[in-house]
Amino acid sequence: MIGLFQGMFERNILTFNPGWDSNAQKLNIFTDVRDLQKQLKAQGVELMSQADENSTGPASFVVIDPDGNPILVDQHV
Repeated sequence: MIGLFQGMFERNILTFNPGWDSNAQKLNIFTDVRDLQKQLKAQGVELMSQADENSTGPASFVVIDPDGNPILVDQHV
């Protein structure tokens, strides 16, 4: 699921919600937020906030796009 928000936050923000379908229902198969974070870090992407890689369940991390807008990867399951 991808969310676009304008006017709710200081800057425009793009969100990704791994583990949810378009109705915010849990998916049986998805890539965990911590695995996505590890892949980005391995490619040298700087993270503004990070998920605890030793945790399970809900977690999030934030990166900044080239225009300075935050991208939030926010897992609720």
